[in-house]
Amino acid sequence: MSAEEEGAVGRFFEELDPVVFAFGAILTVTVIVAFFIDPGYVAGGIETVHDAVIEYLNWALLVIVFLIVVFLLFLILGPWGKIKMGDEDPEYSFFSFFAMLYSAGFAAGVVFWGPTEALFYYDTPSPLFDVSGGSSEAMSIAVQQTLFHWALPQLAVFTIMGIAIGYFAYNYENVPLRVSSALTPLLGRENLDGPAAKIIDILAVFATIGGVATSLGFIGSQFVTGMDFQFGIDLGNTGILLVVTTMTLLFTISMVLGVDRGIRRLSNFNMVLFVALMLATFVAGPTLFLILLGTQATGGMVSDFVSMSLFTGAGEEGGTGWMNTWTVFYWAWALSWSPFAGLFIARISKGRTVREVAFTGIVATSAATIPWFTFVGGTAVWAQHNGVADFGAVLAGDAGAEVSGFILFEALEFSVLGLSIPIGTLLIFAFMILVTTFFITSADSSTLAVSMMTTGGKAKPSNINRVFWGLILGMTAAILMILGGEHGVGALQQAAIITGAPFAFVCFLAMVSLIKNFSANRGRVLLQDETVLIGSGRDRRDEPAASAEPGDD
Repeated sequence: MSAEEEGAVGRFFEELDPVVFAFGAILTVTVIVAFFIDPGYVAGGIETVHDAVIEYLNWALLVIVFLIVVFLLFLILGPWGKIKMGDEDPEYSFFSFFAMLYSAGFAAGVVFWGPTEALFYYDTPSPLFDVSGGSSEAMSIAVQQTLFHWALPQLAVFTIMGIAIGYFAYNYENVPLRVSSALTPLLGRENLDGPAAKIIDILAVFATIGGVATSLGFIGSQFVTGMDFQFGIDLGNTGILLVVTTMTLLFTISMVLGVDRGIRRLSNFNMVLFVALMLATFVAGPTLFLILLGTQATGGMVSDFVSMSLFTGAGEEGGTGWMNTWTVFYWAWALSWSPFAGLFIARISKGRTVREVAFTGIVATSAATIPWFTFVGGTAVWAQHNGVADFGAVLAGDAGAEVSGFILFEALEFSVLGLSIPIGTLLIFAFMILVTTFFITSADSSTLAVSMMTTGGKAKPSNINRVFWGLILGMTAAILMILGGEHGVGALQQAAIITGAPFAFVCFLAMVSLIKNFSANRGRVLLQDETVLIGSGRDRRDEPAASAEPGDD
């Protein structure tokens, strides 16, 4: 072994937080092994706990997520928004910052559910609205419900964690960049290496692996199923391993290149292709209808936001079951992502104000999400309603949700001077490329976050650490896809919900920590119109903020 290799290995062991790394790795590997030994027993246990969480904590998730959205809107509009995270200039341009935030923690799900979700609400609308499934009235309600699920609340739980972690890490001395740091005022800086903080960080690793691997399993299955559906290529288990191995290799390369050379460039590419595919669907689809539909659905989401946020289904036939199946599931799944997404947001937010991060996290991203679900989801609903495409097999459960995009894009044509030009094949290839690149971006950013969690908050962990967790994540996603069925993705989704539910309370406490700190220092947020860093009761302008570890990015 060369001196350089010995140095890399030495850095790997030196930087580890042994407790968080060991328990996080052991928990993850134990779940993988247990699924192989007796998937039925493990799935049954997970389902029992999942049902209890859904039954007794569903209301808490709805209330907490709603309060977080309200608080972030206050940060955008109120005086606390001027507080800065660190005393340096932002590391990335606003477009790159936005593209990384959107691609890393969110857009993979947006791409997967874009052509599909509104179809389910069109077929079975929320009991909150008195409309019949499959009717003309259900079309607008279906898109409105989709926008509600994807525009503000899911992004809010990522953003609140990002602001809390970044603010305390960059504005206080001896506060590391890790998930437990979001609760610094409640835990105390002297207890950030204590048992409570370790438990939070261990759960964060496990939640990230479970939640992200399930999502990557979805995206990978979309690619594999698309190959079979569109081209008749059945990859089988060997092909699945090959596809996931290739994707794992690609995201590992991107991750090793670092945030600037890897994740940033790929995220910028993702956003360009994302917008191009969205606009192509808008032009090839029912353009005028989509404008009208989007206007009405967006207005409905705004006017009905409070009632949709706090709808528990009480007194409505089938209401609670519908709410648990959709809204509570989405909130819990997003919460299982909140440790990773929040840590990554904190990593790229140094030097920005609280207002900038909050605005980008829930407003700018919503501005990209609303047109996507309106154009793509609205076109799918229009196509089903008017017989242009047939999604009956998806709605009946005979085909997976992952084939909806291929059915939709195959049916689209582009008219020029009265000539119809089929562009379905081109759009399908663009869709598959987008699926793959978002898979890579989500995987490398989540792996970076797990590496940071297991090194005590290092902003730039060693390559060995990144590669190790990259392989674990890729392996877990491959196993989910191969196992399939009720003991595969479904069981791990339930596990993600089980782990995500406790993070509702972590996110709530992170919000409380920010309120406690900001309110205690509200009289000194501004001094002669200059942004002031506030810390533990004294002006921090003359003190250096916590700096990142040197690395190879």
